[in-house]
Amino acid sequence: MEKTAIILAGGVSKRFGQDKALVQIAGKPLISRVYERARGTVEEVIIVVSSDFQRESYAPLFPSETRLAVDVAGSKGPLAGALTGLMNARGEYSILLPSDTPFISVQVMRLLFEISQGLDAVIPRWPNGYIEPLQAVYRTSSALASAKEAFQRGETRLQSMISRLKRVRYISTLVIRQMDQDLTTFYNINAPVDLRKAEQMIEKKMDL
Repeated sequence: MEKTAIILAGGVSKRFGQDKALVQIAGKPLISRVYERARGTVEEVIIVVSSDFQRESYAPLFPSETRLAVDVAGSKGPLAGALTGLMNARGEYSILLPSDTPFISVQVMRLLFEISQGLDAVIPRWPNGYIEPLQAVYRTSSALASAKEAFQRGETRLQSMISRLKRVRYISTLVIRQMDQDLTTFYNINAPVDLRKAEQMIEKKMDL
């Protein structure tokens, strides 16, 4: 198996007062939109959740072959979620995805996978140096080893895993803009106002 998508869904959604990934956007749970875009790009999808209760809540939303894995640390940061997904991934390369990016680009995902051959990671980077580790492709074995080492040292940030990888290529968002002009692939839902804006964006597209 070559490609796995790991969707991290175990984070706490304090601003929503409920599980953000299950919030409805234009008639669908937010996480379903991410899943649908990832499913056509990879051979398997793994959804990392924070508890058995969350796993039971999510299971009816997805086909039976979708794998739901409970976070090894009970959702104590993105590194633990990534580690959980990588431990379960069977693909040679894995793309880490957040559960709150409803417009994630299939074209961008495919580009990252194409570039990743022979590398430990391909990570989008903004002109100001900010990186997008949760829309990045990693060689599963290399990232797993790095994530384990960082986690065992009590670290919680994905940067701790990335810093231990040897062959990392950063791809500028200026390049990504050529296939996603408004860079909506990185638009994430953090608060109700973001959700309303996303719904307006969907309505605008439907009117075109």
